[in-house]
Amino acid sequence: MTEAAITTPAEREIHIERVFDAPLARVWQAYTDPDLIAQWWGGGGEKVVVERMEVERGGHWRFVAHGPEGSDGFEGRYREVTPQERIVQTFEWDGMPGHVAVETATFTDLGDGRTKVTTTSLFHTTEERDGMLSSGMEHGLNASYAALDALLAKES
Repeated sequence: MTEAAITTPAEREIHIERVFDAPLARVWQAYTDPDLIAQWWGGGGEKVVVERMEVERGGHWRFVAHGPEGSDGFEGRYREVTPQERIVQTFEWDGMPGHVAVETATFTDLGDGRTKVTTTSLFHTTEERDGMLSSGMEHGLNASYAALDALLAKES
């Protein structure tokens, strides 16, 4: 399994890079189609209900992951959507209301059937960034990306 490269280039940022073995159009679709999101977001082990997903500037998104220990809700607003290039959105977890990060995801066609997704999350404070890093986020992210790999391989 390929792990995401996770770095902290600035006091309030988390930078993530991951290459997927699929063309840009398929990776973009996996990020923007509610039926596909429900299959990989959260690692694929829990049931994810996509309550809202309005992929447009100002649109609202909300996902709820249902696991053995209860449910976790996540939501935000799309600030920018440039098809097959970039998504800028807010990200908030129900467990920490009021702590909102701004995530910028860019999608790069590597020209060989692979796509690089680069995500930068900007937090309000360094403490919020460090809280996210210590929350188990890296494990959850890599589980989600492994589930996305499996979905992309199945669709090829």
